[in-house]
Amino acid sequence: MNWLRSLLLPAQGSAYASEYDTLFLFITLLSAFFFLLIAATAGWFVWRYRRAREQAPTSMVTQSLALELTWTLIPLAIVMGIFFWSLNQYVGASVAPGDAMEIQVTAKKWLWAFEYQNGTRTVNEVHIPVGKPVKFVMSSEDVIHSFFVPSMRLKQDVLPNRYTELWFTPTTTGMHTLLCAEYCGRSHSDMLGKIWVDDDATFQKWLEEGDESTRTMPLKELGKMLYESRGCSTCHSIDGTRGDGPSLRNVFAHDIKLADGKTVIADANYIRESILEPQAKIVLGYEPIMPTFQGLLREREILALIEFIRSLN
Repeated sequence: MNWLRSLLLPAQGSAYASEYDTLFLFITLLSAFFFLLIAATAGWFVWRYRRAREQAPTSMVTQSLALELTWTLIPLAIVMGIFFWSLNQYVGASVAPGDAMEIQVTAKKWLWAFEYQNGTRTVNEVHIPVGKPVKFVMSSEDVIHSFFVPSMRLKQDVLPNRYTELWFTPTTTGMHTLLCAEYCGRSHSDMLGKIWVDDDATFQKWLEEGDESTRTMPLKELGKMLYESRGCSTCHSIDGTRGDGPSLRNVFAHDIKLADGKTVIADANYIRESILEPQAKIVLGYEPIMPTFQGLLREREILALIEFIRSLN
């Protein structure tokens, strides 16, 4: 069974994945067995009675109670077995243990925002400890999204004005890809995230200090990485192309015309304000759709984005 699982399904990243895969493969193999059985039986009848004898009398068909009970009770038993097997897994996957670490998830066009109980916030990536249950409490700020992690066999709709939940226990360290599986607009395919499963020591260090690479990376390089990973690229181009938000090319230190008729200079203070309070000054010709990154970026990350935008002149 293990070789078949590794051949047909992606690697497992959670304790729930093994139970899910076993049930999935059972249903798949059962369906294949009955398909081959029915197809072979139909083929045999086609060959056996391929040429009817002329003037052959029609045989009398009599009732067979044993046959009718067999083809009724056996499928019923199989279906009921699958139902209770699935129900047991569904209930287990729906109720998180009391000691699960809770993380708030907010979906919006087109990014994933995470908030830990200690106030730490991230965008499009989340770190969790291996071997410990984690509970995601999710909601959407706009349309319906779907939280989908193939390697962990997790999928749950994220709805506006309502909370949905899922929990799991990660079993292997490494990176797992997070997708949105519900079409949510133009940049739906760009709504990607990363789930990092760390050992306990690495996770605690990250929670307190952030990634080592982000603490030592040059500001310009860090800014470029944040531009790509924090969802900036979905609305703001760097080549002058118009998007849902203004292009960042040749913006720094230039005049910006606002929707209220005023003009401002795009200096460091203006860019910082636009990141933390995007509704304060709306650029002429654009809708006020940018979400705030207040609390989502460390101070060095804001400086890095400013330096990256400066380098685009």
